[in-house]
Amino acid sequence: MLREELTSYLNDYLKVSEFKDYAPNGLQVEGKSEIRTIVTGVTACQALIDEAVRLKADAILVHHGYFWKSEPVEIVGFKQKRIKSLLVNDVNLFGYHLPLDAHPELGNNAMLGKLWRLQDITPVPGLVRLGRLDAPLSIDDFKQRISESLNRDVLHLSGGPQEINTVAWCSGGAQNYIDQALAWEADVYISGEVSEQTTHLAREGGIHYFSAGHHATERLGVEALGKHLAEKFDLECHFVDIANPV
Repeated sequence: MLREELTSYLNDYLKVSEFKDYAPNGLQVEGKSEIRTIVTGVTACQALIDEAVRLKADAILVHHGYFWKSEPVEIVGFKQKRIKSLLVNDVNLFGYHLPLDAHPELGNNAMLGKLWRLQDITPVPGLVRLGRLDAPLSIDDFKQRISESLNRDVLHLSGGPQEINTVAWCSGGAQNYIDQALAWEADVYISGEVSEQTTHLAREGGIHYFSAGHHATERLGVEALGKHLAEKFDLECHFVDIANPV
């Protein structure tokens, strides 16, 4: 598959033009023109690049790429090493941030809803989702469901009812969207990270909060997108999970 064809397909499929993001979405570093093998992963760290080179990948597709608005523009240090590794090995780098969180079928939030067996009842489109359980659960049983599904211990800030029915969630560093969950009167809000003030907002708002891991809540989307590309275009796609406890 030609690089330009893949770029065009991904930009259209993920509706990149609809997002104002913190980094460019799409092709971030240009490599070889013909793409047959893709490595997918959460973040374009050196370990992921090294594994892609070992697998002789033509492209890397990630959720967290490069050139964030808040980062220095100079290509030095680890940033220089990463980009040099891509250029020397002629590997393309594709990065999709908010579009991969929000995609209604393969996005991080859509996949988390399926993983936790939630019926999506989100009132208005956006990054934050609202779901309903098939049947009410104790908060302890739901915590176990989250922990087992993500294969990690999750931080629980208790504030809501003992029996829960509605769950709001947003992958990654979206703890500040707890206000949206409170406005929807959700019993639980889940995101990847946590801040000091989150404890007080949960207690005073009467809602449970789970910090389930930034990396853990953003693995599913890019893995699902790789499987989609492999099936649709007969590409070889490898999901590589570089462990990250955060």
